[in-house]
Amino acid sequence: MNDTIIALATPQGSGAIAVIRLSGAQAIEVVDKIFFSKKKLENITSQSVVLGTIKKEDEIVDEVLISVFRNPKSYTGEDTVEISCHGSPYIIKTILELLIQNNVRMAQPGEFTQRAFMNGKLDLAQAEAVADLIASESKASHSIALHQMRGGVSNELAALRESLINFTALIELELDFGEEDVEFANREELSSLVQNLEVKIQNLIESFNYGNAIKNGVPVAIVGYPNAGKSSLLNLLLNEERAIVSDIAGTTRDTIEEVMTIEGIQYRFIDTAGLRQSDDTIENIGIERTKLAIKKADIIIHIYDIRDEEHGQNAISPFLNEIAREGKKLIQVANKIDLKEELFTSDTIIFLSTKTKQGLDDLKRKMAHILEVSKFENSVIISNLRHLESLKMAMISLQEVKQSMIQNLSGDLLSSHLRNTLRHIGDITGNIDIDKDILGTIFGKFCIGK
Repeated sequence: MNDTIIALATPQGSGAIAVIRLSGAQAIEVVDKIFFSKKKLENITSQSVVLGTIKKEDEIVDEVLISVFRNPKSYTGEDTVEISCHGSPYIIKTILELLIQNNVRMAQPGEFTQRAFMNGKLDLAQAEAVADLIASESKASHSIALHQMRGGVSNELAALRESLINFTALIELELDFGEEDVEFANREELSSLVQNLEVKIQNLIESFNYGNAIKNGVPVAIVGYPNAGKSSLLNLLLNEERAIVSDIAGTTRDTIEEVMTIEGIQYRFIDTAGLRQSDDTIENIGIERTKLAIKKADIIIHIYDIRDEEHGQNAISPFLNEIAREGKKLIQVANKIDLKEELFTSDTIIFLSTKTKQGLDDLKRKMAHILEVSKFENSVIISNLRHLESLKMAMISLQEVKQSMIQNLSGDLLSSHLRNTLRHIGDITGNIDIDKDILGTIFGKFCIGK
């Protein structure tokens, strides 16, 4: 962590502009050796930009802009230099080679952000949110990552930790006066605090399913009998002829997956083979894959031909019952309403025509509504599996605290359970000793240059 690192912070390949980033105690000094301008970088103030040239011996490599960020007012908390050059692969390669020749090494993936964490510029939850922000592909996933990076989760957890730390300190103070039978920590207040913490932690745990779905895209399986309009619906949503549409039953033999964004939320649509009994071996393989797609999906769109009484709303009832047991979201869609001359209204069914697009907007609104987006508005949302596991362990420790109080166990056991709760909460933000291997795993997922 004491040397100076360098990386290309923009994508590989030709482009108008490329950004090369350095961080470390020698960053400014090293760039000064190859950068020529009216002012030396060592003489300019932080958060300044200077125009000049980079030279290899007496040959000009490129005209560049140099941005200087002095510690601690930088992303990493170290002296940082960013070189904005033209995006020629030759220019980038030459500048990197010149700097590496001056005792600078290439950064590992995520090393800039790891240094920001080690230097106290970000906590661990915020650092992980940086990777989520870079990877965000929809407005919703961007909003969650940005809120976390700006301390949304961290602030919520900090408030929980502070209250617990105060009571833990009082409990341990009692142990120092064990022979005098004194009580510094009010047990009723501690019981109230534990209940409050349970509610807040449970809310964070419950937010994970939503946050994880938004982060990775909400999987949606389109299911129904053959010729119900599954492939037509997928094509309509995508606004392109992605799936083959035919009057021949069993045309779709395999699952087809496509991604699109609706109202800021990314959905992964899966068009499936029709659910029916078939003697066709290949079609039956497709039907089995349909069942697997249903298991993986968070939302099931069951589409049926409104004219088909035999294969209508409840025609795949065994699968619908299974969906209900697993807590999946179900949307019933009655298709081909353009072929029936009557008005349709229902609070539970979407009436659709894949031919005229009637009802399509209703379906999109239903998809957003069924995710219960409003439930999480203005709430802290977690989307990281590591955070979820730590919160679950914190909840178990809180239950042990509660049981210790009910059974009137000794203060040292109560203190131990409180400390376990603090440790699990601290795992999320890195407020306790974090194993080096864990840090390597977390930051190794980042892109190089961040």
